[in-house]
Amino acid sequence: MQIQRGTRDKLEKYFDVNRPITLTLQIKGAAVYDFSCFGIDKDEKLSDDRYMIFYNQPASPANEIAYKEIGEGAEFSLNLSKLPAQIKKLVFTGSIDGNGTMGEISAHKISIAQSGKETVTANFTGADFQQEKAVTSLEIYFKDSWRFNVVARGFNGGLDVILKSFGGEVAEEVQPKPKKVSLEKKIAEGAPKLISLVKPLKVELEKRNLLEVVAKVALVMDISGSMYNTYNNGTVQEIVNKILPIAVQFDDDGELDFWYYGSYIKQMPTVNMRNYESAVPANWNKLMSDLGGGTDALRVMKDVVQEFKNSKFPAYVIFVTDGEISDNVAEIIIKSSKLPIFWQFVGIGNNNSGFLGRLLGGYGLLERLDNLSGRFVDNTNFFALDDFRTVDNSELYSRLLNEFPNWLKEARRHNII
Repeated sequence: MQIQRGTRDKLEKYFDVNRPITLTLQIKGAAVYDFSCFGIDKDEKLSDDRYMIFYNQPASPANEIAYKEIGEGAEFSLNLSKLPAQIKKLVFTGSIDGNGTMGEISAHKISIAQSGKETVTANFTGADFQQEKAVTSLEIYFKDSWRFNVVARGFNGGLDVILKSFGGEVAEEVQPKPKKVSLEKKIAEGAPKLISLVKPLKVELEKRNLLEVVAKVALVMDISGSMYNTYNNGTVQEIVNKILPIAVQFDDDGELDFWYYGSYIKQMPTVNMRNYESAVPANWNKLMSDLGGGTDALRVMKDVVQEFKNSKFPAYVIFVTDGEISDNVAEIIIKSSKLPIFWQFVGIGNNNSGFLGRLLGGYGLLERLDNLSGRFVDNTNFFALDDFRTVDNSELYSRLLNEFPNWLKEARRHNII
């Protein structure tokens, strides 16, 4: 049965309230959406925070309410007859994590089912909302019997406003994070030659709500024989220069972990604002020769995993290569999807339309990462540049930071970080 905003009715008309009922909330749109259930007492308060159910607390004490993620939404399994007497109402909400408004969504579906049979549904679009950041979708409440109310109304302030309205506290207000020293100040004092990179980087950081993120940052550089011209013309040093401000912003110590890899690997001293101009050694061709001239991505990825597998901070690893990465690394990508590691692969100088691209055959597995199955969360991204030195800095940082926020969100959701 299709129902409308404002519909109130008894659940027992459609369901056996003594058996499990499933409530599903789904939102389609460009933003990232969170779904929650608040167990409210007779005074309309969240008197027991164990009955706030969401991705980070997926079940109530006796499993009366259980949360599970599904495509574009969440599913709540409800055992109403097992709820403690003080819980008089369940309030189900959807909220936006980051930028966007409910007026921009394409669809919001609410459905109630039992034994897999969907019986009650309500459908909305962005036209039903405006500038809200969160919406109360549905209430299930006890008044002589269990009933439901299709609310579908929003809060401009987002999930924190809903939580406060029920007497809850927002953790960030109780223990505010210390404010970071500005990136402009750090770069101006430590590496003034890089100051022109700050503005385009900050635009992307602000756009993606990354200014307060703390993460380890690493750069893995291909030093195989085919990279000779890329080292010789200064491109690799330029890559280091442009990656370093990301580390200065994210990293707790402002330093960039650094590996070279060929047939063999070498972990270098960390790169910082004092030594970055010598990150590519003057005798880089000797290092290229010492590391064998080939490419063993699996070897260096194992070393990176060993370095960061127990990190208390998320690790953002930028992996730069000019050629194909073999399929034998798929297993380590899958295994590391449960670790606090995000892999940002960048292909340089391998233009498929040119002779070198035809010779090397493209980027192999890197071009198929979005379809790599078996991962706990999507922990990789890839993009290719024909010439790293000529790409606009705004475009470069936009690409580098495009998928990292989504991974952070999913990694937190699954308690990886």
